[in-house]
Amino acid sequence: MRVPSEVSLLPPQVQLKNYKSENEALRLGQAANLATVRQNADAALQSLLTVITNSRASIRQLVSGAESLQLVADLLTSIDRISEVSQDGQ
Repeated sequence: MRVPSEVSLLPPQVQLKNYKSENEALRLGQAANLATVRQNADAALQSLLTVITNSRASIRQLVSGAESLQLVADLLTSIDRISEVSQDGQ
């Protein structure tokens, strides 16, 4: 890594202090980034849980609707059979 010419003119103790300060700033930035990542992950988790809850409700409604349609189909089949028996009995 190339050191800027201004830094190389500083005494070693000052350079070390500058590097330590820069290192600390990078650590703080990394911690802030990690906190942001955690917040984003939590928001994504909450969204996912909401989608799961809503999809379960939709699936229940879909199954209930399918059961209702099956009941109507069975009723129509029964009506057809009743009408066939009525016509045969005439």
